Amino acid sequence: MQNLSGLRTLLEPPVEALGYELLHLEFAGRGGSILRLYIDAPGGIELDDCETVSKQVSVVLDVEDPVKNAYTLEVSSPGLDRPLVKPAHFRKFTGERVRIVMQAHILGRRRFTGTLVAADDAAAEVEVDGEVYRLPYDEMESARIEPVFDVPAGGRRRKC
Repeated sequence: MQNLSGLRTLLEPPVEALGYELLHLEFAGRGGSILRLYIDAPGGIELDDCETVSKQVSVVLDVEDPVKNAYTLEVSSPGLDRPLVKPAHFRKFTGERVRIVMQAHILGRRRFTGTLVAADDAAAEVEVDGEVYRLPYDEMESARIEPVFDVPAGGRRRKC
């Protein structure tokens, strides 16, 4: 079982039992050698939280052995450019700047960076350069908050 939906099904219950939300998981690094989990909690995530989840998830992964290749487990907070995965995540961050990459072109483009103006159970609506695009979740490759940092008057706005 090396597909992400199967891993989510396996790992979500023990993560939630500890009081955390499993926001996202991915294989990263060269050849997918890193299994990275992003967790969240109402009060935010501290290093101790990541250690707690890592220990519990390691036990589950050792017993179930769902990943056949060698990998390193990483547990992380979602960070400023947090992934958006579920419709509830999109609804929570309506009004924020987002970066969405689609699996295929929609109206001639795959990348959309703009303001998340609406979200329902099927799609998110993003305003880019004055035009609103309806982007179905099941056609998204990735979606993240796009951090914007304000600088003193006269300066430029920069993203990290």
